[in-house]
Amino acid sequence: MIKQIKIFSALYEWTLRWAEHKFAPRILATLTFCESIFFPIPPDVLLAPMVLAKPQQAWRLASLTTAASVIGGVVGYVLGYMMFEPWIQPLIIELGYQARFDKVMTWFSEWGIWVVFLAGFSPVPYKLFTVSAGFLQMAFLPFLLASAISRGLRFFLVAGLIRWGGAAMEKKLRQWIDMLGWGIVILIIVAYLATR
Repeated sequence: MIKQIKIFSALYEWTLRWAEHKFAPRILATLTFCESIFFPIPPDVLLAPMVLAKPQQAWRLASLTTAASVIGGVVGYVLGYMMFEPWIQPLIIELGYQARFDKVMTWFSEWGIWVVFLAGFSPVPYKLFTVSAGFLQMAFLPFLLASAISRGLRFFLVAGLIRWGGAAMEKKLRQWIDMLGWGIVILIIVAYLATR
């Protein structure tokens, strides 16, 4: 049996140590804001270890993540509304998101505002939903409300599960982190090849 390379264990340990840093909440908010517009890494990867490091701040961290995500979503909406053709469309093509963007556009035409609720939990990047909502000139207040509810549900669920699981969940996560990490990498590669 091939011995697995323990990249994810080291990364996990580093993230846990870093999650206790005094600037970690600011970095979490910045990462979350950027993820709603262009950044590819979901904020859950920082939120979860931060809640493990400071479980008493779980709801504060989930609130911060939700607020930053919604503010980033508003920026994505404005960019889609005002700058789609000159800025956003070339970027979507460059990043290889065109097929996903087309899927999101189809969902918007079929489901309307409800697709924004789906965006909070969908594997399709949230940024595609925010930009699409702006491009389609969706009513802003329903977009804002749907974003706040869906993103809030997601981040409070993550924070709650990690807080509830506590040390026992952290121990299990530490035990399986490399296998989970490599499993996610394989899923990403398969998803990428399937959408090409």
